Amino acid sequence: MILNTPSNPTGAAYTAAELRGLADVLLRHPQVHILTDDIYEVLVYDGGSFATLAQVEPALMPRTLTMNGVSKSHAMTGWRIGYCTGPRPLLAAMTKLQGQSTSNPTSISQWAAVEALNGPQDFLKDWRKVFQARRDLVVAGLNANTGLDCLTPEGAFYVFPSCQRLLGKTSAGGTTLASDEDFVMALLEETGVALVHGAAFGLPGHFRLSYAASNRELEEAIRRIQGFCAGIH
Repeated sequence: MILNTPSNPTGAAYTAAELRGLADVLLRHPQVHILTDDIYEVLVYDGGSFATLAQVEPALMPRTLTMNGVSKSHAMTGWRIGYCTGPRPLLAAMTKLQGQSTSNPTSISQWAAVEALNGPQDFLKDWRKVFQARRDLVVAGLNANTGLDCLTPEGAFYVFPSCQRLLGKTSAGGTTLASDEDFVMALLEETGVALVHGAAFGLPGHFRLSYAASNRELEEAIRRIQGFCAGIH
């Protein structure tokens, strides 16, 4: 089982209580191994707290691989550093496979990640506030009479609105919007706003928007999306 919380693309986050319920099911199925992707750990909003499965139920540790990295938490995407913890036999096999199939991360990147994780973390509190404000800006803008339906995510930096009410119609530029992919392609061609269609993530009728951008850029994107949606008939 692969679990990503907070989630890309929806921004949904499991609470400790929800993970407890999931853990109870997994305890009854010892043949199931678990991979938890905690990369958005620090981006949980509205006073929520992050929880991970092995923490909620330590009995699952022998079959849980917990993965994380510095790409999101410390804005170190280009350093290409991730890390994980799990059962020693699994980690040994992973190390052997990676050592023979890739060149491995540079020592500079590894030491930079160590410093990032061991250094001051106070900035994360202010960072969360900034991202939460951006989330609220985007959710309000997408729900402002555009034909879109956008839930408020609990974490990460994505929204995953539904555009289903606009499908089957025609854009101002004359494109028939038969699918979410048609919607995002027409939006790109007619307004220059680039989004990812929901079918790419297994959920047609939606699209993903990242709000890891400045308020000015987000406000302009929302303005263009609203204009595009207003022209659909």
